Amino acid sequence: MRIRLLGGLEVTSAEGQPVRFATRKSALLFAALVLAGRRGHPRERLCEGFWPGRGDAQSRNSLRQALADIRRWFPAAGNAAISIDGDQETVALTAGPDEADIWLFERQLAESGTADLACAADLYRGDVLAGEAIPDGLDEWFSPYQVRYRQKAQQLVERLSLAPPEAGSADEAACEWLAERLLASDPTAEPAHRALMRIHAARGHENAALRQFETCRAALKKYLGVEPEAQTQSLAASLQTRSGNRPTASTHDTAQPVATPARPQDQPSVAVMPFDNLGGAEDEYFADGVVEEITAALSRIRDFFVIARQSAFTYKGRFADVREVGRELGVNYVVEGTVRRGGDRLRISVQLVDADTRTQLWSERYEGATEDVFEFQDRIAAQVAGAMHPAIRGAEIELARRKPPTSLRAYDFVMRAYPNIWGRRKDTNDQAIELLKRAIAIDPAYGRAHALLAWCRASNAAYLWAEQPERELERARAAVEAAGSIGDDPTALAAAGSALSMCGEQERATTFIERALALDPNNAWAWARHGWIAIYKDEAVRAPERFQRAMTLSPMDPFAFNMRLGMATALAKTGSLSQAVAIAREVIAAHPDIIMSYRYLAAWSAMSGDLETARWAAQKLLTAQPGFTIERYRSLPIFRNTPEWADKVVEALIQAGLPER
Repeated sequence: MRIRLLGGLEVTSAEGQPVRFATRKSALLFAALVLAGRRGHPRERLCEGFWPGRGDAQSRNSLRQALADIRRWFPAAGNAAISIDGDQETVALTAGPDEADIWLFERQLAESGTADLACAADLYRGDVLAGEAIPDGLDEWFSPYQVRYRQKAQQLVERLSLAPPEAGSADEAACEWLAERLLASDPTAEPAHRALMRIHAARGHENAALRQFETCRAALKKYLGVEPEAQTQSLAASLQTRSGNRPTASTHDTAQPVATPARPQDQPSVAVMPFDNLGGAEDEYFADGVVEEITAALSRIRDFFVIARQSAFTYKGRFADVREVGRELGVNYVVEGTVRRGGDRLRISVQLVDADTRTQLWSERYEGATEDVFEFQDRIAAQVAGAMHPAIRGAEIELARRKPPTSLRAYDFVMRAYPNIWGRRKDTNDQAIELLKRAIAIDPAYGRAHALLAWCRASNAAYLWAEQPERELERARAAVEAAGSIGDDPTALAAAGSALSMCGEQERATTFIERALALDPNNAWAWARHGWIAIYKDEAVRAPERFQRAMTLSPMDPFAFNMRLGMATALAKTGSLSQAVAIAREVIAAHPDIIMSYRYLAAWSAMSGDLETARWAAQKLLTAQPGFTIERYRSLPIFRNTPEWADKVVEALIQAGLPER
């Protein structure tokens, strides 16, 4: 099998080399021909779909060029396993029946044996072309295929779970794997939820099955505003009868939680519940160890209050609805999870749930080898803490947004400011400044508000949003001084250190950032800024590891674009210009409103000799920021320690066509 469309696009040549088509359109055209099979597509329809509005002659020429690109990898020959055939009217791909995953998937679905269905489940890695950047217009071409095969996969997982194979077998693992895959792309896929409920129940883990039902119900409520289907509710009712559990039942006959200490009124609170051990009794210690490590990792984050382990563990061995847990422990958020060992592999699933609404705010699955279980515990704990931080912050932001203006406190104004402080646009940055100033007016000693204000002021200068960048940098320095004692707040330290770094004070910034990481080693923002400091200190070789740590800790972070651009800058400075350009393109495709990306793309493309792209990026930059000049950019203190690199950037931006003054 040399063609994969399920879960992405992977193509292998006859020599076993990964195929890299010259353009994205060529790759997507190849995918369209695979999906069409032997019947192919009319040339006219391909021209209209892939090159609309170009005129008949130009679109047909573009089609010929794309087909030539494909034939370069798959030349026509008598014994060619894959080739492109066609006449004046139609184009089709000819290949053996086992060359494409999607064809194999269809054949296996037509069979009735459990082993055949399990093979089909193994083939489904995700939606058709999942993760591929599909230009506007072409999404209408591929969307019907994505919907069709997702529906086929949901029907498949239902069929597999209703005829369950032997526990612990490869067929059962394939069913579970498929269910998790489906839920990763669509949390509301009820057939996948039901499949996992049946699998857990077949293993004797009714509590885990009931938790899966609660997860299903929360996802449907959050995304669709509906209750589970009758089939799902019936399955849950039968499980409750079998286990004697009721999701909202009183638990007066069981051990009561240990009293918990009071916490500051403004702090959100979280309880890490005992994880369900889906393996053997000998794995119980590992499941408990994971919970302890996650609890400890979260406790280092000063943004929220974490319930002590001994209180949360009073729920061990019994099912409890998260709303009940929230009431009894007095917490806003609950962390739940499962641990399963299979052979030499470990699988951990974790989810964060709003205790009041039962809404699932975040979830993730981790896999690793059993060779070093304790190292695995540490790694998972760090990643969970890093990812959960922005998830809880996001929930608090939404809560603050729902409050009427008359009831807002300093904390609420800071929460409202958060979505606007990540360097996206001048108008949102200005909104953040106003909200932070209102927080400070209520509480002049609010150190974090001053530190975040310093970051916003420094951003005004670094992104050239301010007419007088140096004046904004002075305001940033003043805000850092006004923050006062923030030595026990990692977020405030990260914000202040970031601001000082953009002010050119790299050594002092390093002190702030390293202090933040000492207090909270899972602070993704601090790790990202640590990477930028390495770049500004002309130590770019140290930066990639720091950016990678940040992205691993918080892959869905609202500041992820900046981490990616930081990684690209480090690559550019160390000679990997093509990789840097590729990352800049990805960021622009995902966030076309982030103006700084065009600066980088213009410079790096010019350095690599691609003046066409450089000039395009320069024009986009000037359209969004007419006042941009190379002189203003070069004068920023971030270039203070890297004069040779700054001169190289200036030369590249001149080649791209940007004004010097």
